[in-house]
Amino acid sequence: MKGSVLKIIPVILSGGVGSRLWPLSREHFPKQCLPLTDAQYSLLQQTANRTSALDVSAPIIVCNEDHRFLIAQQLQEIGLKNASIVLEPNGRNTAPAIALAALEAQCKQQDDVLLLVLPADHVIRDINAFELAIEKAVELAKGNALVTFGIEPTRPETGYGYIRGGEDFSVIEFVEKPDVNTAQTYLESGDYLWNSGMFLFNAKTYLKELATHRADISNAVSLAYEQRTQDMDFIRVDAESFSNCPSESIDYAVMESTLNAKVVPYAGDWSDIGAWDALYDYADKDEDNNVLLGDVMSEGSSNCFIRSETRLVAAVGVSNLVIVETADAILVMDKENAQNVKKIVKRIQAEGREEHMYHTTVHRPWGTYQTVDLGDRHQVKRIMVKPGEKLSVQMHHHRAEHWVVVSGTAKVQNGDREILLTENESTYIPVGVVHALENPGKIQLELVEVQSGSYLGEDDIVRFSDRYGR
Repeated sequence: MKGSVLKIIPVILSGGVGSRLWPLSREHFPKQCLPLTDAQYSLLQQTANRTSALDVSAPIIVCNEDHRFLIAQQLQEIGLKNASIVLEPNGRNTAPAIALAALEAQCKQQDDVLLLVLPADHVIRDINAFELAIEKAVELAKGNALVTFGIEPTRPETGYGYIRGGEDFSVIEFVEKPDVNTAQTYLESGDYLWNSGMFLFNAKTYLKELATHRADISNAVSLAYEQRTQDMDFIRVDAESFSNCPSESIDYAVMESTLNAKVVPYAGDWSDIGAWDALYDYADKDEDNNVLLGDVMSEGSSNCFIRSETRLVAAVGVSNLVIVETADAILVMDKENAQNVKKIVKRIQAEGREEHMYHTTVHRPWGTYQTVDLGDRHQVKRIMVKPGEKLSVQMHHHRAEHWVVVSGTAKVQNGDREILLTENESTYIPVGVVHALENPGKIQLELVEVQSGSYLGEDDIVRFSDRYGR
């Protein structure tokens, strides 16, 4: 930033799942990796692109272990190849996640460094206002302030926490999510800001404050980071030590206790896209006040958000609805109940179903697979392998597989044989035979896999070697 001597490292927190945006957001393909507000870039990619326009160092991404390859792939797609990706063995909320990033930042820079902490799922269009807020925050952080950014409210929002600010950017109090009447009072007073969850402070200052107010978190995170290992592009902290860390937000652990908290107002365009009603509010609307995305037809409908992923969705004479269609699930909901989607997700999980975890198209570091048909003793998948990529060397105890190449070239290890298959050629892999699949070509490999056997679960895989460290 202008006039800044200390290095600024963006820290992008990407540990959430976004269950209120089900059925589009799933545990293994969360909302920050979806192009919800931009046809080309996911929320994560937009956040990374936003930081690249600033005078900052390469970012640190803190993410879930299960999302590591997806995150790395999305960063590569936008040409960001020098980011540090720190893996959380399990979610412990924002205070420990930011502490990991602070330790990694100090390790990278070997000197004082400022952290610009940004959730991966925010949308900010007013970049000039964003940069002005950061410049003011830098000035305060140089004086060892822990700065949070407060969004100037535009409506009596009950889904956000609030910050009451005072003179000289001081923080008088943090307030929990209010009811609608209280939120209206906050809005009319002009003294309250939405709590954005964005921060800027010195890494050393944050770690010192965390050790002062929550030594248990500080000690657990430090021990986990000290025992870290490097795995490909990923930084793995010690799972046992990190699992012993209490789960706590930065607000509760540090910001509400420190005497050095400051809040900088941001008056530009902002949304955290937390639920379907927020996405509706943010999106452009047609003459009937509808948001229609994908293959959608509307007759006499108004004030609706309708999104189709795979087929025609027709809406006639309805209003104030959210309708979201995917290949395996359809959500129909009054917009006023947007916060209750989590209840459906919990029911799906409790009943042992998988619609909260995966889409029918599942992403892997080597490509994707899509389940086309599933029966008691058979499963049909469409598999895509990216050029130069290879699946693990593996075998199955309970299923046989038949591969038919649709396009591209497949290099196949089938027992003690190695063969090349091209379009319309196939191979059969019996139960218990060690096998591997590789794309040696320069175009995508597409094939159809037919599985048959007594058990078809993904956990019936014995891996002998895997370039992705799974």
